[in-house]
Amino acid sequence: MKHISRRHFLKSGLAAGSLASVGALPLLAESSKATDWVTLGNSGMKVTRLAFGTGTNNGQVQRQLGQDGFTKLVRHAYDQGIRFFESAESYPGMHEMLGIALKGIPRENYRLMTKVTTGDGQNPKQKIDYLRKIAQTDYFDIMLLHIQRSPNWPSQTTEWQDVILEAEHKQAVRTHGASVHGLPALRALPSAKWLQVGMIRMNHKGTIMDSDGRDFFDTGNVPEVVQHVQEARKNGKGVISMKLVGAGAFSNSRDDRKAAMRFAFRNAGVDCVTVGTKSPAEVDEAIENINLAFA
Repeated sequence: MKHISRRHFLKSGLAAGSLASVGALPLLAESSKATDWVTLGNSGMKVTRLAFGTGTNNGQVQRQLGQDGFTKLVRHAYDQGIRFFESAESYPGMHEMLGIALKGIPRENYRLMTKVTTGDGQNPKQKIDYLRKIAQTDYFDIMLLHIQRSPNWPSQTTEWQDVILEAEHKQAVRTHGASVHGLPALRALPSAKWLQVGMIRMNHKGTIMDSDGRDFFDTGNVPEVVQHVQEARKNGKGVISMKLVGAGAFSNSRDDRKAAMRFAFRNAGVDCVTVGTKSPAEVDEAIENINLAFA
């Protein structure tokens, strides 16, 4: 099968719908809900506004539930209307557990996102095939390059970009993008031509958000992060946000958890968010917090 290069993709009509500018950010309806289907920028990919995350403490919290407990939690989320599930290669065991938990649900009924670790000496094609196998899925709806930190990540990851585009041609991946950490990497995201979807840390306090300093230690530069989110949206990128609970920093403050959701959607204008949970009550609260953000 003919290889589709990144350069050819960007020049071809295949990219037109993904990379065109969307202009001003859309107004949010007051009746918007956590379980609504939303489109990620110009990618054409539809997901629910709330995603079920599996990476709390790199998945440790979810793994401790055991497979039976985790499966019950996933099925509870599904029963409440969540249709977007996400994991990452760096969350040990979570692809396998998620694959088991979703088994039996028609694949077209939900969206599945993975985040791949990039680096020297790795075979991107083998990595994609391996992740599909352990997740028990023929395809990933979204594949992100995980934890990009370099300001030059768009030019440093071209091998991975090309392989993901080839996987899309073979229907093993449907949509692609990157998650970024730190302002140097984030500044490159809105104008990255290959990228369709960006994953960006977001909350109202700057907790575990992007800065020019030490990741996970310094308070993030909230105004600049919001600026780049809005630039990305105007450039047709879909934006998924994480760290809505401040990596656990807001675990004892419902007010902060509600404020973070409202800020993400009302101030920053993200498309959707992902939240890691460990109980049905936490799933239900995350849904309620998003619903309240639009009330």
